[in-house]
Formats: sequence, C-alpha cells, structure tokens
Amino acid sequence: MRTRLALLIAVVGLLAGPAAAQTPPPTIEPPVLEDPDAVLVQELVVRGHLPGPAWWRVSDEDTTVYVLGVPSLAPKRMQWDRSIFERRLEGANEVILPFVNVKAKLGGSIGAAWNLLRLKSGGPFEKRLDPATRARFVAVRERLGHDADHYDTKNPLAAGVQLAIDYRDANELTNMDPAKLVRLLAERKGVKVVSKSYDLGAQLGRILRTPASVGRLCFDEVLAQAEAGPGVTRAAAAAWAQGDVDGALANERTYERCLAAIPGARTYDERTKADQAAAIAEALKTPGHAIALVPLRPLLAQNGVLARLSAQGFTVKTPAE
Repeated sequence: MRTRLALLIAVVGLLAGPAAAQTPPPTIEPPVLEDPDAVLVQELVVRGHLPGPAWWRVSDEDTTVYVLGVPSLAPKRMQWDRSIFERRLEGANEVILPFVNVKAKLGGSIGAAWNLLRLKSGGPFEKRLDPATRARFVAVRERLGHDADHYDTKNPLAAGVQLAIDYRDANELTNMDPAKLVRLLAERKGVKVVSKSYDLGAQLGRILRTPASVGRLCFDEVLAQAEAGPGVTRAAAAAWAQGDVDGALANERTYERCLAAIPGARTYDERTKADQAAAIAEALKTPGHAIALVPLRPLLAQNGVLARLSAQGFTVKTPAE
C-alpha cells in the first residue's frame, strides 16, 4: 500500500507540474530486526490463578495436555513453585520438552565446517568498527572476559550472535531452564520424555548471506543489551514464576530477532512451531494426561502453537479458566 501511495503521489506531481518534472527516487526503508512472534493472541495472555507459573490446557474427549509456557531466556537454576507441576507429573503419559535444541554436525558436514571457518576469519571484528562503537565494544568484551581474537570474524551478524552467547554465559542466563530440571524430575518418576533437536549446520552458510546492514543492526542491538545488563531478563523470570504472563513476556528478544534475520530462519521457525503442535496433538491420542513445555511467545503468538491446536479442533483453555 505504501508503494502504491508513493507511486500515486509521483504521478499526480508529473501531471500537475512542468513537463520536465522527474519522479523522485524511492525512499529506502532502513533495515529492522523483526520478532516472528511479536503479535500475540491477546485472549490467551492472562494471569494464572494457581500457585507458580501459568498453565494452559489443550484437550479432547478423553485427554488433557497441561502446557507450561516457559521463558525463552532465564537465570540458570531459577527458583519456582513446582507444586502444580509435581502434582500433574503424577500419572502423566509423557512430558514434552521445548523444541529449542540446536546443534551443528560439523564432523559429518564438510560444508558446515567450511562455513564455520569462513565465519571465524577476517581479523578481530572490532577493527571494522568506528572509534565510538569500538570503545563500547571493547569495554563490554573485557567485562565479559574475552580478548579481541575471540571475535575473529568480519561478519557483523556472526559477531553479534557470538556476543549474545558470551553475554548470556557471563550472566548465567540460559534458554534451557526450567526444561533441564523438568527432564530430571520426569526421568526420576519414570515418565517418558519427548524432545527434538535441529541441525543448524546449513544455517552457518546462511549467516554469510545475511546483508551486512542487517547484521550490523543485530550487532548494535546485542551490544546495547550487553551494556544494559540482565535486569530485564531477571525481572521477567520473577514475573513468570508468579504467573504474571504480561511481565514474563517483557523479556528481551534480541538474540531471537537476530536469528530471525538469517535467510531461511522463518522456515525454521515455522517448522519448530509445527513440530511442537504436532507432538501435543500426538499426545492427545492417548487417554489420560500429559505435560508440555513451550516457550511463551511461540506458544501465544498468532499462528503459534496454541492457535494451531485450536484450529485443529482441540479445546484450548487459559490459566484463568
């Protein structure tokens, strides 16, 4: 619509002005980092009334899957009221963990290994920065305990993703909690655990094809996040533990938006949501009950996991019901 409007204005200007009038060059929109889960189904965003984190329910005639929305990023070993979880774990058919595990099978892929080498080359990234940004970056990397050679790449997106990983590690933030604890508790009870990993070897090559302007935008946002510190994430995790869904959703999403900028990332995002919804639908085939953990935003987003299950005819209830 914006393009049509600009074209219409240009045509009107030509008709009203002198014959020699020229169509102005089109405005180039600056790149932005978009969150694929930015738009939520607001009817699903409600506060839980039970102790601890909020739960959603998906059911058919004879089965209920209790769905725990979990943070995409949280402090390691964070504390939360597990009483409702432990009660539902009793007699559960299975526990489905978040489908967020990724790995690159470098040993079995010459192409993936070559792409990694190409990303890890080009000299210290900071040499490519303007003096002001370089000073900020050096201050952050030194605080994180890394030297210049740790960021041995000329690719701004690769530098941004590496910085995000280092920032999370230094501040003991992870995308694996509380799933790691849930796995342990389920295995102790002898409950079947369902998980899935994705090979991202091919994504290494796609990072190389990401426009430099988008990669630099990612790097700048990660740098600002690292400077700000983990306060936002810790506050969101505390809200999550109290069933405050709105507060939990305030968590930072810089890393996720950086990955979404990689060519082909939307296909990967679509696949993980479809796979998680399919796993829950499969669990609904066995009478009784099961538990599923799904990252909050992919759970509640338009075309997210709950929206997909509702479209398939399953009953979806919120934490307030």
